Amino acid sequence: MTLNDEQLRLSRRGFLTAGAAGAGVLAAGALGGWTPAFAVPAGSAGSLGSLGSTGPVAPLPTPPNFPNDIALFQQAYQNWSKEIMLDATWVCSPKTPQDVVRLANWAHEHDYKIRPRGAMHGWTPLTVEKGANVEKVILADTMTHLNGITVNTGGTVATVTAGAGASIEAIVTELQKHDLGWANLPAPGVLSIGGALAVNAHGAALPAAGQTTQAGHTYGSLSNLVTELTAVVWDGTAYALETYQRNDPRITPMLTNLGRCFLTSVTMQAGPNFRQRCQSYTDIPWRELFAPKGANGRTFEKFVAESGGAEAIWYPFTEKPWMKVWTVSPTKPDSSNEVGSLGSAGSLVGKPPQAREVSSPYNYIFSDNLPEPITDMIGAINAGNPGIAPLFGPAMYEITKLGLAATNANDIWGWSKDVQFYIKATTLRLTEGGGAVVTSRANIATVINDFTEWFDERIEFYRAKGEFPLNGPVEIRCCGLDQAADVKVPSVGPPTISATRPRPDHPDWDVAIWLNVLGVPGTPGMFEFYQEMEQWMRGHYNNSDATFRPEWSKGWAFGPDPYTDNDIVTNKMRATYIEGVPATENWDTARTRYNQIDPHRVFTNGFMDKLLP
Repeated sequence: MTLNDEQLRLSRRGFLTAGAAGAGVLAAGALGGWTPAFAVPAGSAGSLGSLGSTGPVAPLPTPPNFPNDIALFQQAYQNWSKEIMLDATWVCSPKTPQDVVRLANWAHEHDYKIRPRGAMHGWTPLTVEKGANVEKVILADTMTHLNGITVNTGGTVATVTAGAGASIEAIVTELQKHDLGWANLPAPGVLSIGGALAVNAHGAALPAAGQTTQAGHTYGSLSNLVTELTAVVWDGTAYALETYQRNDPRITPMLTNLGRCFLTSVTMQAGPNFRQRCQSYTDIPWRELFAPKGANGRTFEKFVAESGGAEAIWYPFTEKPWMKVWTVSPTKPDSSNEVGSLGSAGSLVGKPPQAREVSSPYNYIFSDNLPEPITDMIGAINAGNPGIAPLFGPAMYEITKLGLAATNANDIWGWSKDVQFYIKATTLRLTEGGGAVVTSRANIATVINDFTEWFDERIEFYRAKGEFPLNGPVEIRCCGLDQAADVKVPSVGPPTISATRPRPDHPDWDVAIWLNVLGVPGTPGMFEFYQEMEQWMRGHYNNSDATFRPEWSKGWAFGPDPYTDNDIVTNKMRATYIEGVPATENWDTARTRYNQIDPHRVFTNGFMDKLLP
């Protein structure tokens, strides 16, 4: 299948119309809807059994003596990439933190597991496992009721207190009403704050060279913003609520907890809100953008130095990535010179054309509503034709370039949340593997150049063999680490098992470079490629210049499937958080702490029992 010129030459009206039609195809087909199957209340006729995706589903035994004033129902479960799908699970909707306490004590008494459920925007088996028996598992929906938000402006630093199920978008929207915000936001605003903290969610944000971080902000993960949290913990005789301050040594493992404890609310600091400009470039060859350290031209290294926030999305079998650059811009930039012109010394000079002001997020509608030729390609890949990959990447690039122009989104300007949020529920849902390389700013270009050259060589190697294990883009982002100086309340240290935790033995390491590769679920050979890539990254970025860590929410420990390499799950993850970390704050102390919080392992599952025994 090929795209003809007429299909690619979409007018603004035609592009948007095709995009809307494509979205319907995706929602019904390759991508699936955002909400799983409808809820069936416990005790109703429908809860006695249902028709699942592969045939009749055996009825789940009704949980005995379940608190009758907490809503309980059966519902399907699917994660973001639809690689963990269960036709029926028990789900409940606690209304108050005390309801969660009652759930935990009920589960302890009846030998059930309680798993907090947020937006389900993740890839990992940290909530439920693929193919697991969930008869005695209750998913506790946090987003329906545990979602209150209160902004506090009277203290030394402004804070916001939010229920664990409050979405990040709802929190920063409320903060904006008080002229406050967060500097480093993950792309999907739908994430619950409890889920985001569990995996130390982050964005693509760094200060430009010489830029001062304003009080209240961090360029590390959201976990580093927490000043206080409340969780359900074992008090020696029963599960109960307990609140911890940031200066309590018991809090640090809970700041990034992988869902091993149940937070009911968090208080997080915030800083002055600010406006940003986000410029998109689609005309920079990848070898120029990802050039070695000190190279001339429009390089990733140079964009980071001069603007700070940067993200490259490089579609496979294409020459020019989609490069997004965020710059703090208090006032709307004036119209001036051509975008990205270069001075004689190779630095970025001149002002791009006038930015378009935006007042809401998700401004790349072309990535949320794909035209029919693209959805046809996804269908072909899913139908067993991975060889279409050399057409899929270039088609996605053309759609991006055309979409940016058609929607006037090459250069946008607005409040931080309105230019940083860009992934919606309708965005293409792909499998993702990779991780974080923790290193110094001076090493950014070297890390990226090494990886992209390796990736290009391997993709071409497989293409020469007629194999196409990867068909999605490479995503490259940078953010800061969880620096102690960013915390404006008394603190005992950074989140214990955050991927963005600093290394005391390498004080010069101050950035995390996120290197991820995406693919259409079900592509033959994809997990084998991810395994090869993960092993290469673990070996290559393991020296005096850098270290490699997992991105908790994405794919890792690749074997025949993700999360199945037993050596990584049981040994190497621990080693990652032992090396260069104080003995009083490492993987082992975090594991001990989780077992103190939950000695009866109510808040766990089979996979978690292997990872954090």
